[in-house]
Amino acid sequence: MTMNNLIKAFEKRKQERRSTKPFHHTNYNSTLDVPKGLYEKCSKCKEPVNTKHMAEEQFICSHCGEHFRMRAVDRIKMTVDPGTFIEKGLGYISLNPLFQEGYDEKIKQYQAKTDLDEAYMYGYCKINGQPCVIGVMDSFFLMGSMGSVVGEKVTRSFEYAIYKKLPIIIFTASGGARMQEGIFSLMQMAKTSAAVLKHSDHGYLYISVLTHPTTGGVTASFASLGDITLAEPGALIGFAGPRVIEQTIKQTLPEGFQRSEFLQEKGFVDKVVHRKDMRNTLAQLLKMHRRY
Repeated sequence: MTMNNLIKAFEKRKQERRSTKPFHHTNYNSTLDVPKGLYEKCSKCKEPVNTKHMAEEQFICSHCGEHFRMRAVDRIKMTVDPGTFIEKGLGYISLNPLFQEGYDEKIKQYQAKTDLDEAYMYGYCKINGQPCVIGVMDSFFLMGSMGSVVGEKVTRSFEYAIYKKLPIIIFTASGGARMQEGIFSLMQMAKTSAAVLKHSDHGYLYISVLTHPTTGGVTASFASLGDITLAEPGALIGFAGPRVIEQTIKQTLPEGFQRSEFLQEKGFVDKVVHRKDMRNTLAQLLKMHRRY
């Protein structure tokens, strides 16, 4: 076979291979079929976070350290000694005092969604062997808003702490007073503040832990009255929102305004504590203030 014939035969086989093995073009603009709920985008760094591993990471972004909002039940599991939490104040349900249309249905929807009666739960527990009362607000239940039931349960948690002669720790996460209950919500600010004072008059410790977000009537009442005030990194803490303030005073607010680090710098927060250090920090504070 001459060289020309050899080249022709080679080209023929090459053409045959191309025709039998079509080239598959990859469309880089197409989206991957990712199961819904498998990943959640971090609000700070925008990186995807695997939701299956969020509980193991204590609901902290593995890329940037952003502290995500978390359920009250998960907060309690993360904080207290296993098997020591005994929930109190069960069975309280809002009666819709202003007869707001759709409010009853909304309450039922959130009860089914969160498996909670209301946006606040409390009970007896131990943290590293130190007994105390713990209360936690759940921002996944109507944004942790404080209505008559939440105010009643917060008040009763302080009364229970007095009865048991124990310190109390409350984790706040709330959008403020519940607008569907109007003046009844605002009354809870005075009611809960009076309960804090009563607990303080008995000489017992109150640790307030401000988490993202703590705003409105909750900030303006019991959340700001702790003997010791801790906060998680990056938490939004304030009364009115930054946008509302800027529109009202017609000025640009400083960077980091109403964030926990800013409030610590100005003396409104005693210490900003990383979530992974919170349990040990609380245990140390309880031990330091233990009454014999």
